[in-house]
Amino acid sequence: MALDAPQTSTMSRTAMKAELLDAETELELAYAWRDNRDEEALHRLINAYMRLAISMAAKFRRYGAPMNDLIQEAGLGLMKAADKFDPDRGVRFSTYAVWWIKASIQDYVMRNWSMVRTGSTSSQKSLFFNMRRVQARIEREAMAKGEELDTHQLREMIAQEVGVPLRDVEMMEGRLSGTDFSLNATQSTEDEGREWIETLEDEGLRGDELVEQDHDLTALREWLGEAMTRLNERERYIVHERKLREDPRTLESLGEELELSKERIRQLEAAAFMKMRKHLERHGTEVQNLLA
Repeated sequence: MALDAPQTSTMSRTAMKAELLDAETELELAYAWRDNRDEEALHRLINAYMRLAISMAAKFRRYGAPMNDLIQEAGLGLMKAADKFDPDRGVRFSTYAVWWIKASIQDYVMRNWSMVRTGSTSSQKSLFFNMRRVQARIEREAMAKGEELDTHQLREMIAQEVGVPLRDVEMMEGRLSGTDFSLNATQSTEDEGREWIETLEDEGLRGDELVEQDHDLTALREWLGEAMTRLNERERYIVHERKLREDPRTLESLGEELELSKERIRQLEAAAFMKMRKHLERHGTEVQNLLA
């Protein structure tokens, strides 16, 4: 921690000097970024709430991650929040950003807690960050009442408190109490002992499954290509720009280009999908199985 203390201190001082935004200014900056991609507005919005990101990052230092890394992840969460924030919803940006900042930090902590992934579902995250605290409180309350809880009772109470299945508590307890070891370590002390990595099941597709998958994808592409020919030129263009690009276009940008309203673009897109769906229905359950 000492090595990154100077840099952390500098970032904290810079964040504390940033401007404080009132609701009206915040809204103006949010609109400027969303509608015009005004990078100066985005910069002001991010800087103004960096102190919030640093404050939230500090709460996760007990997990052993470097503070600089936590702040960096908090900053990434803040930028995601700014990019996805919709000022029309009538909530303050700070309220919206808190969720994204926390999610970004938690994902980082869990990725780096162990070489073995700890878990990514909402229940696993809730357990990872709350189990020890809930367990300590339950034990204190039991002690105050003169009660003695066995391991099973304690796990059941934790599961009920956090709102997760008992098996998740048992799994997380084992992972948090365990230590990492090399998968290249041998299972015995003999020189020719098998390595642990050799016991892992190959999760990749088998050869026959790969052939079947390639066949299905080829058929699906052909059917989708046929469905696209049922559309007029404008509908094909809208579908391509909205669904087939690596960076899909927004309804607003297409509306501006085609000189149509956002709602009209949405209607044309829906109509195009309906035409394609009707054509694909000719293939019956085959398409449904491939798209499942």
